[in-house]
Amino acid sequence: MVTNDKPARLQRRVFFQCAAALVLSGSGMTLADVTKPRYRMGLQLYTVREPMGRDPVGTLKQARALGYRNFETYGFEPDTVKYYGMPAREFRKVLDDLALTTTTGHYDLHQYLAQPAAAMTSYIDRCIEGALALNQKYITWAWLDPKSRSLDSFKLVAERLNLIGAQATRAGLKVAYHNHDFEFLPHDGKIGYDIIMNETDPGLVKLQLDLFWVAHSSTRTAHELFQRQPGRFVMWHVKDMDEAKRYTELGNGVIDYTRIMGDAQLAGLEEYFVEQGDNFAVSPMESIEVSAAYASKHLT
Repeated sequence: MVTNDKPARLQRRVFFQCAAALVLSGSGMTLADVTKPRYRMGLQLYTVREPMGRDPVGTLKQARALGYRNFETYGFEPDTVKYYGMPAREFRKVLDDLALTTTTGHYDLHQYLAQPAAAMTSYIDRCIEGALALNQKYITWAWLDPKSRSLDSFKLVAERLNLIGAQATRAGLKVAYHNHDFEFLPHDGKIGYDIIMNETDPGLVKLQLDLFWVAHSSTRTAHELFQRQPGRFVMWHVKDMDEAKRYTELGNGVIDYTRIMGDAQLAGLEEYFVEQGDNFAVSPMESIEVSAAYASKHLT
């Protein structure tokens, strides 16, 4: 005899939905919270600097189609407070129209390290103006010239980070520091990154950890760094490393990001950004497509 079990299946479905709702109500979560990604897929726009130079709006549209929703800017014009040739508010409108955001930018703070502190704070005033117009949360110090990588220079960097960190905080923003390999190179048994970590105020200065350079040059793992100062590593840069220790697309190298993501809460992660400076398999746009496929599966 053929029976119709549709009513029974419907009852089971309703039962499980009600049970899930009861569990979620006790946790303060909703069904939408369960299904939405923990982290938006982010992209450092330095990766696509050439396409952005030719067609910034078109490049952002292509990146959006790949799943990127949050961006880190690169290339700020302080005299005119412009990004990619557009006044900050105009660039913000472009992002808003595409339902995109930018939560941080790389700013050229290194150019003011050898100048009086007043020159740097004046530059930060322009950065603050731009960052607020874009609704960014962080102003990120991204680079040090080769002549500024001694232990004494790192101490000066820490001093300046505290100074501008207080300045940014008064404006409702935060300052972050981004590493490369040279922070992990030894100087008489000491390394610059320890100075950055230990001589800056965690309340004023956060850390943007480039996980490629940690794998490339640090004697400590990312996990060991997170353990030293939990909650401070609010942003990560993610790119993979091939067997020759060069940049490559996510999933094409040796860095186990699925393991590192297990430390996201310990680190204090808020946002991550795919970033690949060069060594593209074909082109920057094709590289961010490969990395997007990996990130959407493993990093959200």
